[in-house]
Amino acid sequence: MGNSSYDELFKKQAVKLAKESGRSAASVARELNIKENTLYNWIKIYGDDPDITKVQSFKSEDHKTKELQRQIKELQEENAILKKAMHFFAKDHR
Repeated sequence: MGNSSYDELFKKQAVKLAKESGRSAASVARELNIKENTLYNWIKIYGDDPDITKVQSFKSEDHKTKELQRQIKELQEENAILKKAMHFFAKDHR
């Protein structure tokens, strides 16, 4: 099926979904039952559309907070691993 069988509104909504959902384009393409390359082409064509980029650039504060909390947790886990490794290697050299 070629791109011509989909109307412009569907294409723009697919691009908007891919950009807003936080999921991969491949995942969105599977959900919409279209080929990945088709969606990637639409993203190239419609990705700079003001209606789409405007929505993408204004994420909710709640989403930002959750993302920052996830990053903090990840950094804390990395620090804990590094501290354990530091103690392990410090004991090894005594």
